[in-house]
Amino acid sequence: MSDTTPAGRTGILLLAYGTPETPDQVEPYFTHIRGGRPPSPESVAHLRHRYEAVGGRTPLTALTEAVRAGVAERLRARGHDVPVYVGMKHWTPWIADVVARMKADGITRVVCVVLAPHYSRFSVGGYQRYLFEGMHTHDVHFDVDFVEQWHDDPGFVDVAAALVREELAHWPADRRDDVTVIFSAHSLPERIRTWGDPYEAQLEESARLVSERAGLTGYRRAWQSAGNTGEPWIGPDILDFLPELQAEGVRDVLQMPIGFVCDHLEILYDLDVEAQQKAEELGITYRRTRLPNARPDFVDAFTAICERAIRGENVARVDTPPPTTRRRDELAEGASPIHAEGGRPASAAH
Repeated sequence: MSDTTPAGRTGILLLAYGTPETPDQVEPYFTHIRGGRPPSPESVAHLRHRYEAVGGRTPLTALTEAVRAGVAERLRARGHDVPVYVGMKHWTPWIADVVARMKADGITRVVCVVLAPHYSRFSVGGYQRYLFEGMHTHDVHFDVDFVEQWHDDPGFVDVAAALVREELAHWPADRRDDVTVIFSAHSLPERIRTWGDPYEAQLEESARLVSERAGLTGYRRAWQSAGNTGEPWIGPDILDFLPELQAEGVRDVLQMPIGFVCDHLEILYDLDVEAQQKAEELGITYRRTRLPNARPDFVDAFTAICERAIRGENVARVDTPPPTTRRRDELAEGASPIHAEGGRPASAAH
């Protein structure tokens, strides 16, 4: 499949969650996540406190832009005339605004890649809905191809394994074999299991592949950043799992957040603050791997994913549904409950 067709041209749309850039943006950001329902003042204050604890903002927007620029540069060097855009679900640049830009640029086919390796109806499905709503708003039709998952991509696995090895090197050589490596991802409600959702299986496959590539003799799995929505979420949560490991005699832990690509609040606070504090209380030496962010080897691997998608490989053509009057609420059926208000962690944020 070429970059252009008689009717127009292909564009790549990288999709991410979004994050506020200043303290006064936290409340409208949180309100958007909640489908327009204002959060309580206490919830807003709690969320602002979490941002303050990590320096007032996270680098998610800047890192996503760096990935976009790196992909665009590499594609140009390989002879592709394909513009690369970034659209955010809950903050600027809004997905709907980017739809308008793509329309003005003459784009007719959009290749979408979410900056998250694993598929869930709660995650990738939510981005699809926001894209289609933007298309209806701006009265434009695109042929939409989604890269719905890339959890087993060899380039991604190589980068993740390198991150594990790099962090293990901080332990003395005679202790490395005793380090318990934990692969983690964002928890989701247990009801995804009734849908046959592939999220858990894909995460397990990623952990296995990365473990093998990194030369580990074993690994454990845990979850993080569950919301408080009044229903069971997949566990164990890392803050509950660390005491279990201590009871087993574990003294050294390396956490690899395999479900995330770029630094954001659920890494910088949920792990670097909360999990670190819990480990210290338990007498556990705790480290986490860095994330891929915009490191060159990851951008190389991600560009290869995008290039294959341009050719029509590993993509799903998604038909545009009719306009809907569904709740614009992240707790609506099929929409992402990630970052719902209340409880630990009530991050509602990236």
